[in-house]
Amino acid sequence: MIQSETLDLLEWPRLCQQLSTFAVTKLGAIAARHLMLPETQADSEHLLVQTREVYWLESETTGLSFSGVENISPALERVEKQGTLSGKELLAIATTLNCARQLRRLIDSHELEVPVLSQLVADLRTFPELEQAVHHAIDDLGEVTDRASPKLGGIRTQLRQGRDQIYQKLQKILQRHTGAIQEQLITQRSDRFVIPVKAPQKDSIPGIVHDASTSGATLYVEPQSIIEMGNRQRQLQRQEKTEEEKILRQLSEQVAEVLPDLEQLLAVVTTLDLATARARYALWLQANPPRFVAADEITTLRQLRHPLLVWQGQHEGGHDVIPINVIVQPHIRVVAITGPNTGGKTVTLKTLGLAVLMAKAGLFIPAREPVEIPWFDQILADIGDEQSIEQSLSTFSGHIRRISRILNTLVSPAPSNALVLLDEVGAGTDPSEGSALAIALLQHLANSARLTIATTHFGELKALKYEDERFENASVEFDEETLSPTYRLLWGIPGRSNALSIARRLGLDETVVAQAQNYVGIGGQEDVNQVIAGLEAQRRRQENSAEETAKLLAQAEKLHAEVASKAQQLQEREQELKRQQEQAIQAAIAEAKAEIAGVIRRLQQGEPKAQEAQKATESIDKIAQQQRSQRQAQTPPRFEPKVGDRVRIPSLGQTAEVLSQPDADNKLTVRFGLMKMTVSLTEIESLSGEKADIPVKISTPAPPPPPPKAPALRTSRNTFDLRGQRVSEAEVILEAAIAKANGPIWIIHGHGTGKLKRGVHEFLQHHPQVERWEAAEPSDGGTGVTVAYL
Repeated sequence: MIQSETLDLLEWPRLCQQLSTFAVTKLGAIAARHLMLPETQADSEHLLVQTREVYWLESETTGLSFSGVENISPALERVEKQGTLSGKELLAIATTLNCARQLRRLIDSHELEVPVLSQLVADLRTFPELEQAVHHAIDDLGEVTDRASPKLGGIRTQLRQGRDQIYQKLQKILQRHTGAIQEQLITQRSDRFVIPVKAPQKDSIPGIVHDASTSGATLYVEPQSIIEMGNRQRQLQRQEKTEEEKILRQLSEQVAEVLPDLEQLLAVVTTLDLATARARYALWLQANPPRFVAADEITTLRQLRHPLLVWQGQHEGGHDVIPINVIVQPHIRVVAITGPNTGGKTVTLKTLGLAVLMAKAGLFIPAREPVEIPWFDQILADIGDEQSIEQSLSTFSGHIRRISRILNTLVSPAPSNALVLLDEVGAGTDPSEGSALAIALLQHLANSARLTIATTHFGELKALKYEDERFENASVEFDEETLSPTYRLLWGIPGRSNALSIARRLGLDETVVAQAQNYVGIGGQEDVNQVIAGLEAQRRRQENSAEETAKLLAQAEKLHAEVASKAQQLQEREQELKRQQEQAIQAAIAEAKAEIAGVIRRLQQGEPKAQEAQKATESIDKIAQQQRSQRQAQTPPRFEPKVGDRVRIPSLGQTAEVLSQPDADNKLTVRFGLMKMTVSLTEIESLSGEKADIPVKISTPAPPPPPPKAPALRTSRNTFDLRGQRVSEAEVILEAAIAKANGPIWIIHGHGTGKLKRGVHEFLQHHPQVERWEAAEPSDGGTGVTVAYL
């Protein structure tokens, strides 16, 4: 009984009603309005996983669609009693089967992301053959179709033909007896075809009168000539009805054969709809999934909002919800909340109670992550006034009776895993006795329940924290400047009396206020209030400092992110420039190679002359000069550090100030912070990323290089084969060759005994026109060929 009372006191049914608005199906809405609370923590965690997976589907995909799901429970109950379903009921079953199949298909396509939902629909049977049979026999309006059976199709064909014959017959009568006809009209009365006949002329059209107008001037007559045809139509209609019932009965029997599976399917679809309602409610509420903590862990609910007040603020024009923070250490068993009336104490109790119930039911909690909360076996509450004239109960008596039921519900062994919420504990009687009763009750609950949250006005309860470490104080903040509560919950600070200060600010006679202070014992009470006021002021200063620190941290993180992003962009830009430079260099090298190859081809195609060789050399020098110019143009800009400049040291990740000019070893002194150090120019760069310009050391100038020689290109004209010649004969040939040559010559002498080779080398050694000689490249003959340069 007390559990049910607690749900009503916390307005749980109202929250369930709001949850039901997010359900799609009728059964889902009913399940949401009568939301059951799990008996075990494992069941709650299973529901939370369902909610989390549907939340993912709603956020990352098109979400689950329940279009076509109908409430087929009444139909299944009638089938269970061997009843026959109507066409519309069978159509509802078919569309529900189709929707269930679509739901399973969507969930199976994301099996890795939603394993619990996949397991839920793993054994779901959707009976496509039953769905096909229903759609074959029933149209979209729930009527039996002609194709449902050949017999039914034949009967309806005869009905249409008979109707056409009756219409033709009646049309002839209307044309033949126009004077007796009230109106050119064919209608029906009691499923019989009739025509409107003027009452005085009824004898001119013999037949059966089925109806008359209100005035009696018109009689609706079935002519004698179509009575037999009408009887035949009536017989066909009865046959049609019998055949339709037979078809519906056959389909109902097919449904009855799979009744348990259909009931299971309906339960699974309802479960999915309820999980979807929880997920969509969480999305709307901007709630986060809770984590159930053990007894030795801290309860953490930051920026917790009352869900009903959030709904009221958005749908009913209420005020913005002020969140509260609930941080309970694991050793705390009782929290006493003090503060002025209308300060938000009762709302705090209800907010915490609803948060615990929501977590148990698989709902997300409207609080900032991380949401860490214990799982309680029981939530017991005494909130509000149970005063009753009929039962002769005063406010105090009502509280005591409800608290007695709470204590009787707490089970052994102590402490019970229960959350107890008490509003204005000990109120409604003599303050001294009420205070004593409240202290005794809270001490008892500290031993009997896992956590008790109590609101009170008794100052004596504030001291329990300093006598027993299991007690904690909290208070609702009150702004003395505006004489209104801020609805913020302050932890660790007891509330103080504001009655006298409020009375003074509101203009109550100072004499009365002073006398009141004498009655309450101004000395001790004022000292306590001053201490509490000091604690509140200190807390506000700490909160302001924390807020400023948080803002600075947020700004620093934002700046760091911007700098990191710009650094990444610069690095990517630098890599892109290097890549473009490399491509340009490779292209230039390829172009230069092509030009050099062209020069060589031109030299090889004709007789080499000194002028042509000199032109080829100049062309190659020109190409080299172009490449050097391109490389210089592509060299990144550099800078010369000066005293006072700010530079970056990439290896240290520091920005430093230059204190001296670079010395002869290209080193300079820098300072960052309080530290000075000597670094090389190669270790620093400008703030914009430019490398330092390294000066080139000046040494004794070397003599200018000799002018470039003509390229040594071997052709048939400058190659002489002396193999088989004597040394004397070879000398004559060489003398003539040297006289005509305009460049180096290639002399083929082979190896043999080596006598010819030695003779050639000796001749070249003493010839005045020969500058030097050397063995040819291995590809040109190696030591068997000598190249002489003139």
